[in-house]
Amino acid sequence: MNQHLTELVERIPALSVCVPQIEEALSLLEKTYRAGNKTLVCGNGGSAADAEHFSGELLKGFYKTRPLSKEEKTRVGADYATRLQGALPTIPLGGFSALNTAFSNDNEPELIFAQLVWGLGKNGDALVAFSTSGNSANVLHAVRIAKAKGMATIGFSGKTGGTLKSLADVTICVPATVTHLIQEYHLPIYHCMALVLEEIFFA
Repeated sequence: MNQHLTELVERIPALSVCVPQIEEALSLLEKTYRAGNKTLVCGNGGSAADAEHFSGELLKGFYKTRPLSKEEKTRVGADYATRLQGALPTIPLGGFSALNTAFSNDNEPELIFAQLVWGLGKNGDALVAFSTSGNSANVLHAVRIAKAKGMATIGFSGKTGGTLKSLADVTICVPATVTHLIQEYHLPIYHCMALVLEEIFFA
């Protein structure tokens, strides 16, 4: 087990049941980024905030400063060489306010994440979908479209996993059934995942 995963379980023993799914999710994300692809992330309410938070940890230095490589420094020039940081391409889908409001007004609101996955996703990309119940309609639609596009699909949910558990390639089902407690478990997991990915790509 990776050191960061070991430390996660030592701090929060209840999450030991999630380790196989976390490792599988990390494997899918590593494969995605090694192939030069990107990750889309979605969720509702507090889970939308988690989608933004996780994306932010991947798009800039988290625990490490992530200096650019020698080749990258040459490409961007001296003025930016020490001012930019390494990033893993990640897009949270909760923004896009113009599209969200227009699509919700003109079409079916529960398909907004599916529309964004259709427009932004491609074969080889990944979708990370947060749903504490595992039954959020807009999140499930997004996962179905991601699978249709040949994307890896990763879910974050509660104890039962809902429909998301059987739909996504892997779903991390934390041992809680109440929304705020589920979200409290999600945060240390995606922090741990960000640490592992940072270690893999920016050592």
